[in-house]
Amino acid sequence: MSSNRPYLLRALYEWIGDNGMTPHLLVDALGEGVQVPASTVKDGRVVLNIAARAVAQLQLGNREVRFKARFGGVSQDVIVPVASVLAIYAQETGQGMMLPEDGGSVAEDGPDETPPPGDEPGPKRGGHLRVVK
Repeated sequence: MSSNRPYLLRALYEWIGDNGMTPHLLVDALGEGVQVPASTVKDGRVVLNIAARAVAQLQLGNREVRFKARFGGVSQDVIVPVASVLAIYAQETGQGMMLPEDGGSVAEDGPDETPPPGDEPGPKRGGHLRVVK
């Protein structure tokens, strides 16, 4: 199966906007393919305001988030691979979510071998979705 991360991003972006809030992304600025102004990076991360009034030509694609924004009065292209987005949240309330790690396809996430008969497989791991405050 394909990654659910871009779908979660789009859904939460819409939910935040529908509630009159300002969507922000927390991004791993050191991730491969991330293109953000170096002056915005702090401790290897950057927070980006992606509200419709703050950016132009926003594209929330399956592989990357792209838009144009002004930094220090200069318009710049921003490219963030979806894998580098750590969280999306509303600036005003902090409500949103940390995005789950992208595990790839179901076959890659599943067990390597079939469990012996009679052994019931337990949960692989605890929940990994958290509310950003």
